[in-house]
Amino acid sequence: MDTVTIKDIARALNLSTSTVSRALRGSYEINPETKRLVLEYAERLNYRPNPIALSLKGSSSRAIGVIVPQIANYFFSQAINGIEAIAYNRGYHVIIFQTHESYEREVANVQQALSRKVDGLLISLSSETSDVEHLRELLDRNMPIVQFDRVSTELNTTKVVADNFAGSFAATEHLIKAGRKRIAHLTIPPWISITQERLAGYRAALEQYGLEYDENLVRYGTFGPDEADKMVDDLLAQASPPDAFFTASDRLALGALAALQRRKIAIPQDVSLIGFTNLNVADLLSPSLSTVVQPAQEIGQIAAERLIELIERKQKAAPPSTIIVPSHLSVRESTRRAEE
Repeated sequence: MDTVTIKDIARALNLSTSTVSRALRGSYEINPETKRLVLEYAERLNYRPNPIALSLKGSSSRAIGVIVPQIANYFFSQAINGIEAIAYNRGYHVIIFQTHESYEREVANVQQALSRKVDGLLISLSSETSDVEHLRELLDRNMPIVQFDRVSTELNTTKVVADNFAGSFAATEHLIKAGRKRIAHLTIPPWISITQERLAGYRAALEQYGLEYDENLVRYGTFGPDEADKMVDDLLAQASPPDAFFTASDRLALGALAALQRRKIAIPQDVSLIGFTNLNVADLLSPSLSTVVQPAQEIGQIAAERLIELIERKQKAAPPSTIIVPSHLSVRESTRRAEE
């Protein structure tokens, strides 16, 4: 079967090749109905752009860099799926870097992306990153950048994030309505944006339902191995131990579940457990784990769309904004009501 070209699509739809090309790029110059016709026809014929041929037409590399803390993390793997789906259909290829939660690696990744002459950058900050000067320098040089998930308010870029506050509020509210009054919060380093947003939602729910915020019930992790074990031990040793655990990451949720089960603590009879995660096996655990589900793939898709718009429209692109994608609560066995 011969490869389908833009000329083939243009001839079939009685359009100019330039109109088809702009429609496939999502150009604002093409009306929505024409875009729809072109995209539907291209999809039907399994048309795929050739990034190498496109890059030869100008200085564009037709490549975007994606920097994430860890590819093995389920949230980031799903976000990358969303990014690649959009990029592929728009004629871009994706170069992926991982920082392994290291600021030094993040700086090196940025330099490596530049050496590959990427047209733009999607980034989720490492847990060690508090200084964002390496990214500010790129913005000063007009490099298109979109931040997602873990972001810095110091950078004037578009940011695509889950609704961490609302998700955290909903999780805490659910535990309170299940009869829990001493709710521990296991979270990640305090300077990370998602940590602050999830802690704020947790505190707001406690306040709304008349429960005191107790700093002794909050523990901050550092992404170390088996650290949930020590957190659980410390909390259970208190004079008034928690009757529920709300974790702000999938790693901590699994660690807390294992730690509680090793101590023969019944879930949810003795304590409730809820995570904030995109964990794909949450419903297969015993007990099945209640979670706040982040729309990782959608976040990746939106971030990629906004970056490509920034690359192609430049000054005509939408101004920087924060796009908050709704999260939702998935209730399972681990948070059944205390009296049930």
